[in-house]
Amino acid sequence: MPLRTLLLAAALACAATHSHAQVSREAAADVERITASAPYKAAMAALSADHDRIVEENIALTEIPAPPFKEAAKAKAFLELFAKLGLADAGIDAEGNVTGLRRGKGGDNAGGPLLAVAAHLDTVFPQGTDVHVKRDGTVLRAPGVGDDTRGLAVMLGIIRAMASAHVETECDVLFVASVGEEGLGDLRGMKYLFGKGPYKDRIRTFIAIDGLTPQAIMTTALGSKRYRLTFTGPGGHSYAAFGLVNPMYAMGAFLVEFARTEVPALTTYNIGVIGGGTSVNSIPLQSWAEIDIRSVSPAEVDKVAARMNALAEEAAEAENSARSTKAGRIVVKIELIGDRPAGSTSHPFLGARQPAAAAQPGDAQRNERLVEYAWAAALAAGMEPKLTTQSTDANIAMSLGIPAITLASGSGDRMHALDEWIDVETGKSLRSMGMLLTTLLASAGLRE
Repeated sequence: MPLRTLLLAAALACAATHSHAQVSREAAADVERITASAPYKAAMAALSADHDRIVEENIALTEIPAPPFKEAAKAKAFLELFAKLGLADAGIDAEGNVTGLRRGKGGDNAGGPLLAVAAHLDTVFPQGTDVHVKRDGTVLRAPGVGDDTRGLAVMLGIIRAMASAHVETECDVLFVASVGEEGLGDLRGMKYLFGKGPYKDRIRTFIAIDGLTPQAIMTTALGSKRYRLTFTGPGGHSYAAFGLVNPMYAMGAFLVEFARTEVPALTTYNIGVIGGGTSVNSIPLQSWAEIDIRSVSPAEVDKVAARMNALAEEAAEAENSARSTKAGRIVVKIELIGDRPAGSTSHPFLGARQPAAAAQPGDAQRNERLVEYAWAAALAAGMEPKLTTQSTDANIAMSLGIPAITLASGSGDRMHALDEWIDVETGKSLRSMGMLLTTLLASAGLRE
């Protein structure tokens, strides 16, 4: 084994003691071979030459609004860009995902296993949000500019770079611009891709491009359940019916008590949206709140949800006891409006790589080297990798036992805020894209 490979393996082993990830010499050798190869170097040169175009596409796609369930315009624009890349079977599926297949060269791959790489089209921002991009040097600011439009632009750049460098892989690579990753989209794009789509039985490995922390490797998926609580009462005139039960008071009491809920690490909750009422001088007929509960443990999600249910019923009864029910009582309805499964991609890994066919849903031995490759790729790009927990498109693959990770598209901050920003400085961009490209080629099997 070359000395450089041995040194890289040693560095990986040393770094792994701090992250509990064990990276094998074999994985280090694979990454060493890839980053030293002529096709990889040519692809990185192509990415460098293409950098300004990637930034321009990032801006243009950001300025196409894509609220949840309204991604069609952005999908159409993205498909037009996809169609110029020579991908096979490029199109929009029944759920709205844009997909395109890059054929591998490892024999007859028709119907064979493939690697899927995805970035999502939708943003969290409602219709009417100003998504015009403001540029200050290498910093771009706009709602959605990073999450996840940056991922879409980087995906296009990587596909072009692979074509320019005549990169060949063993397995097919499916590129996906997905819908429904944010909010109440409830991962509908991924649920279709893995549950009903034409590639559902072929995906053996999955990489989501999402996030703005370049060295982060997401290996644990936060599960979540989203609920809508609706308190309903008789309503009435604010003066003439004063003294009747008020659903807004019941909900307010619930919100105060629910906010006192104590949870363990890696479990969270949030009341993100509230509403109700018809006018300032009317006792409302209804008040409602939408609640997000997340955890790496489904049992913890259910525990918080049970407390939520109990507190909501108690708040309704407390209001019924506090004020007149002669025109009707306060009742509460609790609806599940979102369910994102938890999951993880195993690490540490066993030393020997198992055949791709071993990575089937429910299989406990997920020994693919995906995390090892990403870790080694980060070090090769000059970054200090860290394993993280998030909720992304990778949740679905992980929940099915398919090796999956999420890697960042670049550098930035303030995701889901109106002042979201990314830094498109060339050096930073190339390091992030290099990590992505290396991981992709290691997972798909670079042919030289």
